[in-house]
Amino acid sequence: MSIPTTTERLKVIQKRLGVDDDGILGPDTLTRMEFIIDEVLGPLEIEPVHNLVVSREGLEQIVQFEISSESYYKKRLSHPIWPKGYSGITIGIGYDLGYHLKTQIKKDWKGRISDTDLEGLADVSGLKGDAANAVLSSVNHIKIPLEVAKVVFYTSTLSKYAQMVRKAYPGVQELPADAQAMLLSLVFNRGIKMSGSKRREMKAIQSLVVTKDLNGIAEQIRLMKRLWNKSELPGLHIRRDKEAQMIANAEDGYKSSELVFI
Repeated sequence: MSIPTTTERLKVIQKRLGVDDDGILGPDTLTRMEFIIDEVLGPLEIEPVHNLVVSREGLEQIVQFEISSESYYKKRLSHPIWPKGYSGITIGIGYDLGYHLKTQIKKDWKGRISDTDLEGLADVSGLKGDAANAVLSSVNHIKIPLEVAKVVFYTSTLSKYAQMVRKAYPGVQELPADAQAMLLSLVFNRGIKMSGSKRREMKAIQSLVVTKDLNGIAEQIRLMKRLWNKSELPGLHIRRDKEAQMIANAEDGYKSSELVFI
């Protein structure tokens, strides 16, 4: 009888927890474990370590924004792409190499892909727009399996961007879980730069978060569509509309099984 691996054991635990049995000890699995431990042993007397409390539905929506579906990822996104606009070369689940330092890229992907491929990806760090497109051919032979992309997304990327959301929008943790998730989606897509005419809606959202004006936040997100030609980047128009709709309709009262701590 073979001895089950740690990943196999984790998948069995995940099935019992009622979460996706992907073998990744990410925020969804950890959140369910924490809730069950609280029920048995009582809540922690110290403050939990997390930045955001997002809805599972919202988190799944972010993944859908980035890869559309698992079949589409395997067909179109398993190799580096350039999403156009001012993006850098992007790998995995929305991991934009143009907005990551070489040291961070190596930290996140070390041991998950070959050292040779990792060096190639690190070499295009910081390149955006036409500069990124010009060197795409040098790395588009590299394959990033979806399972590897998920590990980096859930164990590294999400926590970093959750911290960025807290920094950019003080008071965000007081908003409903759907709203927190969609602001995470926004920052994941656009970063946290607030200066300049192209960032006026990002800046305007700051005061609206403080006053918990969900409709106002949603309207500012819709107004951002002015920045992109719909015929060239229709996906960004769809994304902004869906983010705005989920924020405008956000309500408190989620069950614990529907929440994810990041």
